[in-house]
Amino acid sequence: MRDEDAELCRAAREGDHDAASQLVSRHYKRIYAYFARLAPPDDAEDLTQRTFSKVWEALASFSGKSSFSTWVHGIAHHVYVDWRRKRNLLDPQPLEWWDSCSAETPSPFESAAERDEVLCLYRWVDQLDADSRELVHLHYYQGLTLRELSEALQIATSTVKYRLRQAIDQLHARAAAAPLQSFR
Repeated sequence: MRDEDAELCRAAREGDHDAASQLVSRHYKRIYAYFARLAPPDDAEDLTQRTFSKVWEALASFSGKSSFSTWVHGIAHHVYVDWRRKRNLLDPQPLEWWDSCSAETPSPFESAAERDEVLCLYRWVDQLDADSRELVHLHYYQGLTLRELSEALQIATSTVKYRLRQAIDQLHARAAAAPLQSFR
């Protein structure tokens, strides 16, 4: 765990509201971005709030065996799984939904052709089964390592590798069948 997060956790556990606020500020955008790729915007906001509510409820039990970020992502994963079970939202999102998820900062994909390719790839990822889609989001969009994925999802690292490889193979097969360039 980063020293700054460790200090903020300690202070937040002792009732320091400013430290708790700083922890939220440090991790909120990543958790929201995780949900924004998996759920409609209103639900993403709600899921992010639910995650941090659960973080504060469980903060006293946080032992520091993993990084604070990994621990929060683990809670976010469980919040997402519970939401998905209740809502059964496994259908792909429409293009309009993807358009509503634009970043607040300039994207590296500024040309229209690159944007079309990226949207196509996002649609393909969205069509993966829910578990594969979540792995791709956490690993490639959120930047969690395989070890962090294993901790957050509470599954073996070898299982994470296998499932991620299956997802990538499915995306490769999809690209071979309908190359991204055909969507320009």
